[in-house]
Amino acid sequence: MTVQGELILVINPGSTSTKVAVFAGEERLFGKTYDHAAEWLAGCATILEQLPGRAECVRQGLRDSGVDPQHLAAVACRGGRFRPLPSGTYLVNERMLDDARTGRQGFHASNLACLIGHEIAKELGIPAYVVDPVSVDELSPVARVSGLPQLERFSLSHALNLKAVARKAAAQLGKPYDQANLIVAHLGGGGSIGMHHGGRMVDIYNCDVEGPFALERSGSLPTTSLVELCFSGKYSKEEVLKLLSGQGGVYAHLGTRDLREVEARARSGDERATLLMEAMIYLFAKYIASLAPVVDGQIDAVVLTGGAMNSQWLREGITKRVAFLAPVLVYPGGMEEEALAAGALRVLRQEEAPLTY
Repeated sequence: MTVQGELILVINPGSTSTKVAVFAGEERLFGKTYDHAAEWLAGCATILEQLPGRAECVRQGLRDSGVDPQHLAAVACRGGRFRPLPSGTYLVNERMLDDARTGRQGFHASNLACLIGHEIAKELGIPAYVVDPVSVDELSPVARVSGLPQLERFSLSHALNLKAVARKAAAQLGKPYDQANLIVAHLGGGGSIGMHHGGRMVDIYNCDVEGPFALERSGSLPTTSLVELCFSGKYSKEEVLKLLSGQGGVYAHLGTRDLREVEARARSGDERATLLMEAMIYLFAKYIASLAPVVDGQIDAVVLTGGAMNSQWLREGITKRVAFLAPVLVYPGGMEEEALAAGALRVLRQEEAPLTY
């Protein structure tokens, strides 16, 4: 039941779009995705240069919603690449804003949400929160170990949607989230694949640094070849980082980040596009299956989510390859806006206290 003081503005920037929503309690009153032109994205040399354009999208969304901003109780923002921290709802503060601007663990569109939300919240005299940011880190100690002590594995992921979808899947299975073993794979512009065990994401692949490639992420690469590329003199450090995240994956092969275009090209007979579709299926399935030993194969479900799961080709292809592991549950798109609103709502209803960043 919605009560007075539960009107929440939700801000969710992704790699190629900015989503804006308004919730009254659990009820979505308004939601719209503002897509960003590839030319505009390419013309922004840094993520921070996208801030004014994305901020205007959020303000336009608020106008489009027809909601009086003075009635808002809180702003819920997607959390970015902050310092490693536990899952939860955090009050936006200056330390968080500084880490978002400086790219504490790298730059991503999600870093911009708290910067936009803070300004709007400050104007209205209301709090701004982030929920389960990208930098949620719940890795088990053994999962952190790599072959070089200088390069410890770390956790960056689509934690907000992974957590929300995992809870939904556990409920569908009739289990508490903290008693379910779930492999959850999110595929969109980027991608994340996590093992959820005991209510924690105890291992994770993030396509920015390892795992399968995605629409604009390179994923795992042959290490010695990558070293040679880095020292070839052809690329600056910044250019290499863009190749890994933003200009890698399908985009590097086909020059587009639009999965609908890739699939259309494949269905019209483009052999290269067909190969890329099948390679995405192959690699996502392979990395999903590689997490099975984390829980000795005792998996309750494999869960597929993210915008790319709207593609029947990808959805059915991955399902076919991993169905031997456990039942496959599919939630196309995701639950990010609902999860953001729910996190802020729990604080507004005093069901939990906001965490300090």
